[in-house]
Amino acid sequence: MFSLKSSRRTVARTAAVALAGAACAAMMSGSAEAIVNGKDSTQRYPSMVSIPVTGVDDPAFKGFCGGSLIGSKWVLTAAHCVDPALVTPDGTVRIGSEWKNSGGTVRSIAKTVTHPGYKNGDGTGPNRDDLALIRLDRPVSEKPIRIADKPGRPGTPTRLLGFGTVVDTPDRGKWTFPDRLQQLDTRRGAVSECAPGYANSDRLCTVSRVPKAMACNGDSGGPQLQRDRRGRWELIGVTSGPGAPGKLCSEGPGLYTSAPAYAGWIHKTMSRNG
Repeated sequence: MFSLKSSRRTVARTAAVALAGAACAAMMSGSAEAIVNGKDSTQRYPSMVSIPVTGVDDPAFKGFCGGSLIGSKWVLTAAHCVDPALVTPDGTVRIGSEWKNSGGTVRSIAKTVTHPGYKNGDGTGPNRDDLALIRLDRPVSEKPIRIADKPGRPGTPTRLLGFGTVVDTPDRGKWTFPDRLQQLDTRRGAVSECAPGYANSDRLCTVSRVPKAMACNGDSGGPQLQRDRRGRWELIGVTSGPGAPGKLCSEGPGLYTSAPAYAGWIHKTMSRNG
């Protein structure tokens, strides 16, 4: 949700994401949204994916994006997390672990497919069609998460997950990425709670239920979850960036690409690419 390029300029238009919030424009590479003022994960999330990335304009910069396992060998993430103008995925992903650098299952990236309409907002507006699929080299045993039929109405409780920075600052040198997965309870916001032109039926406005908290740099591509009727988690959003320009992550709101709105493209792409 944040992009390295933007993060340098506007300090991440506050790209994550979350994971894809305020300094969200920065690509999640270690700049995707990381969750500011979240808390350590309280349960296992088998579908949570961490994606190590390297900055294009600064190869010394190492960061992460998030993702969601939606098939035995498919990961859904943000397009800006695989945007060659911003970052380069390091070639592997880790699935199903609450720890950034250990546990779970590690797989190599066999292929990435970016939504054809993707456009980076570059700090001046929202990312558009900010979705990409990663095909793994081999299937995994972790259980994929189901994409919801539709997001709940504004006010519906949701949860964000991410390994993004927990320090909310425009100074990239001070970003601090947790070893343990962070979670934050949020709610679906109304379109009017994000800046004009940011939220719509494809982009979900997201508001924290905790003061001064939101996904941030390093959380991009990560999931926004809601409960289904049986109380199970289902996927509604992909951390994309800030819900308003010029704000720090913790000032919110966050902007999430609606997974249900793109379900047709997602399933068609998976079918065509094995």
